[in-house]
Amino acid sequence: MKKRYIVLIVLALLLIIGGITVRSFMMKTEEGLEKLSSLTIKDPNLNLLTDGIYKGEYETFPVKVKVEVHIKDHKIETIVLVEHRQGRGKDAEALLKQIVDQQSVELDAVTGATYSSMIILKAVEQALNP
Repeated sequence: MKKRYIVLIVLALLLIIGGITVRSFMMKTEEGLEKLSSLTIKDPNLNLLTDGIYKGEYETFPVKVKVEVHIKDHKIETIVLVEHRQGRGKDAEALLKQIVDQQSVELDAVTGATYSSMIILKAVEQALNP
């Protein structure tokens, strides 16, 4: 009888702790995503950049991106995605080619991957605005 009582208490505590953890995670996620709604992204002045590799990163929970942007002759040659921590935002990685093709970070987000899109664009912008 005592064992059942102890097991029930332990289960109840685990449920309470789990509920608090999930709630905290959800609040942190919502705060991060709200921050993205006011994010502005502007093209860097590529004429000010010398040849080289520029590193940038941007994170808003739960998405994190690290990039290396290769500049040659004042143009974006390639972008290496070093890290992309995302949920369902993998499709946003298509933006990397668009950035190179259009030489711009002022692009529309990929449908279904809006948050990852914004974080990728912001990481590239950050890399090119040292």
